[in-house]
Amino acid sequence: MNNEQPNNPLHGIKLADILEYIVEYYGWETLGEKIKINSFNSNPSIKSSLTFLRKTPWAREKVEQLYLKTKSKQNP
Repeated sequence: MNNEQPNNPLHGIKLADILEYIVEYYGWETLGEKIKINSFNSNPSIKSSLTFLRKTPWAREKVEQLYLKTKSKQNP
């Protein structure tokens, strides 16, 4: 295992995988309620959401934090 970022729980996890996981877990409607961004509420798609998240650090941070919170509930 690569030890470049040993304290980063997201190291090695692709943004696409994170987004697909939380969309599968919550669904677009609930996700749009939890994180208020247009790409989740208006014609949502993985592709459009990834484009937005890659350009918008604050939104990406919210998605990553929701992913970590959701995963921690799954694996206490």
